[in-house]
Amino acid sequence: MNKLKKLMVTTGLILSISAFTLNGTTEAATTTHKVQSGESFWKIASKYGVPVNSLLKANKKTGSLLHAGTNLVIPSTTVTAAEKDLVARLIHAEAKGESYAGKVAVATVIFNRVASSEFPNTINGVVNQVSNGHYAFTPVQNGAIKKAADAASKQAVNEALAFIGQGNGSLFFYNPDTAVSKWIFSREVTVTIGNHRFAK
Repeated sequence: MNKLKKLMVTTGLILSISAFTLNGTTEAATTTHKVQSGESFWKIASKYGVPVNSLLKANKKTGSLLHAGTNLVIPSTTVTAAEKDLVARLIHAEAKGESYAGKVAVATVIFNRVASSEFPNTINGVVNQVSNGHYAFTPVQNGAIKKAADAASKQAVNEALAFIGQGNGSLFFYNPDTAVSKWIFSREVTVTIGNHRFAK
């Protein structure tokens, strides 16, 4: 097992995402993928930015056994390229200097919020949310979100999408050294990655 796979499997177990269908659209097959030697369902789901559970379901699989040369149906996703770019730019601004796992965790929070009844039910709504005159994310307020995302932030979006349907569902993240809200410290911490604490 390579280092990246170990990192992502570990991150997936502690962060993960609540199950949901983005924008309420049912997934449908749109393309196929020929399995290469050494690929896994996780690797393929991360490449296409689709939930592992959806990939398994679309191919009527219940286990992790996968043979090279097999053609897999890749379910479509309702997450648009523009939405992926928006989340990637937020990750780039919020998690600059953080580890790759930290970038995936920030994306995880965005998708968990879309699935939660406590937040707007669209990616754009979550990222641009303003409540009581306060922006949910500082980069939206200060304009840092307008800067292009790096490759790691873009890939983190796909990996977070692959996590959908697994884990405990972090809804918040903050830097305990700079956070000023007492309320955020009352939330149950799910994991700490780098300078960020993640909570629900």
